[in-house]
Amino acid sequence: MAGIDLDGASTTELVNALSLIAAELAGRAAPESAAVCMELTETLAAATDQAESAIAGFVSVVDRAAEPRRWGLPSTQAWLRSHLGMRDNRAKERLTLARHRHRLPRATARWAVGELSYGYAATIAGAVARLDDADCRAAEDILLGMVDQGFSAGKVASFGKRVRDVIAERDGTERADADTRHRYERSWIDTTRSLDGGRYVKGWLNAEDAAIWDGTLGPLAKPAGVDDHRDLSERTAAALSSVLSGGHRATKVTLICDLDTLTGGQAPARLTDGTPIPAAQARRIALSAGVSPLLLGRGHAPLYLGHRVRFATVPQRQVLETLYPTCAVQGCEVPGALCEVDHVNGWALGRSPTDIDRLALCCGWHNRWKHANPARMHITIAPDGRHTYRILAPPDTKPVRSPPPWLQDAA
Repeated sequence: MAGIDLDGASTTELVNALSLIAAELAGRAAPESAAVCMELTETLAAATDQAESAIAGFVSVVDRAAEPRRWGLPSTQAWLRSHLGMRDNRAKERLTLARHRHRLPRATARWAVGELSYGYAATIAGAVARLDDADCRAAEDILLGMVDQGFSAGKVASFGKRVRDVIAERDGTERADADTRHRYERSWIDTTRSLDGGRYVKGWLNAEDAAIWDGTLGPLAKPAGVDDHRDLSERTAAALSSVLSGGHRATKVTLICDLDTLTGGQAPARLTDGTPIPAAQARRIALSAGVSPLLLGRGHAPLYLGHRVRFATVPQRQVLETLYPTCAVQGCEVPGALCEVDHVNGWALGRSPTDIDRLALCCGWHNRWKHANPARMHITIAPDGRHTYRILAPPDTKPVRSPPPWLQDAA
């Protein structure tokens, strides 16, 4: 390997070489010396951080060109999740880095040469994502200064959450002016599903939306009486739930469970997205949201409608939501409850009647893409009647190049 001409190798050749080296390294047993392993880990981690810098550059090009759409994917984030197997938070983090690296020239340069870790780079990019260009430059200066002072990535992340206030304080701006200057123009909310089916929520509301929040939830979040021992946070959560469900009149909850569960059994239920729900919670959901019977046969619900009816019925949709926790397209994570009912072979073409075994759930984006690109959609059906759509590669896709000759010779 000593004779490799790095300057003369193309980017593709370098990536292929790195892939082969990584595969070889992963297959080897770790040295017995803990001290040696510690040193090797630090060296390899630094190299991995630099590889992440290159990946951010590649993802940036992919994102700007909207290349994932040619592959039947609605967004770059969807590509990172489905093709690279990333969790949603990891995909968001990588996409944020790719989109904001050009706004952080100093951090990007230090990251590329190994003077800044991936963790620090991701933290700084996340902190400036909603800043304008002027505040972004100021924030980069402040946060890199913290890195140079030896603050941990966690400390920098905590500091980054209030970096707008820090910029205002550093510039000597009056508080009232600072609030007007650096408040978010658009409201935003991030939510993360927990392992037990709950959900963490954080976000920001601008002045207009905050007024709506206060006017709507404020009266509902007041104590219900002298025996109401909930704190304000708990009452606010209950008020929000009540508004979203329309006092439980507008709730759309499909709970899949055995009759035994509803009558006192301990078998867990599940939501249509596959989230397990303990039996006791399932009974509470059923009591507050109502129970919708799912008729999986010809019974009282007309599940087989032939060509006489264009749109699926409500009972048919309920059945489909039990079969499709997500969009039928392989790798798409849009929940089935938010998808459209799709005629597998196209109702307008006369080949797919509105029958339960000829229908699937497909997100709006993929439903339109399937209609526009029928030749690139491969459809299979499982024994349980569930259809799976797999998107074929574009016809002009170039085959993956083999490793460069110098690497084959070195091996």
